[in-house]
Amino acid sequence: MRDFDPWHSEHPLIVYIDIKSPYAFIARDPTLALARQLGISIDWRPLTLDIPSYLGSARTGAGGKVVESKRSASQWDAVRYAYQDARRYAARAGYTLRGTTKIWDTSLAHIGFLWAKQQGDATLQGYLDQVYPPFWRRELDVEAPEVIEQALTAAGADVTGFLPWLAGEGRELHDGMQAAIFGAGIFGVPGYVVDGELHFGREHLPRVRWMLMGRDGAPPDVAYADTRSGTPA
Repeated sequence: MRDFDPWHSEHPLIVYIDIKSPYAFIARDPTLALARQLGISIDWRPLTLDIPSYLGSARTGAGGKVVESKRSASQWDAVRYAYQDARRYAARAGYTLRGTTKIWDTSLAHIGFLWAKQQGDATLQGYLDQVYPPFWRRELDVEAPEVIEQALTAAGADVTGFLPWLAGEGRELHDGMQAAIFGAGIFGVPGYVVDGELHFGREHLPRVRWMLMGRDGAPPDVAYADTRSGTPA
């Protein structure tokens, strides 16, 4: 952790994501498209959000009925709009995005993220392919260690020693990173860091592109990016 810097990387772009964020889910494809178009590498990093601290918490039962809620009316409005907005863009990319039944603890999934990342970006992206879409179809329990190990195996990762690492060194690494990230004032996902500057939300991808291309000309306005091509939509 001594060498971890939330603001800087050997890669030109840092991207912070959380598996339980619908906005991070729909931002992944246009972000990957941008990297391919510019021929750059990305330093993907997990950011485990504490959603109840600012949006309250709730749990639904069979049929989607709310069985427990610690949210105000305004918090419910914010959550409903977030899912409505995210579903629009998920549908354009052919993804299913169903509201979660509770506020998930994604720390285990993110420790798996760090394990996969150690084995290269191809393994990491394969892992995210195994985790992201099924989680948003309500088909994946990201709080189960054996499920995370299975996702890593399906992504082609070597999982030798993973479960002990998950509970020990991996947990320490994750928790230390989160403390440093939040301590640096990086608060949301998807979060894009270029040249030590943070942009929150995929609507900033045009500006991120402009910065990565040398800041030539006037900076573009914010715009959502098409989830398939990476172009403004």
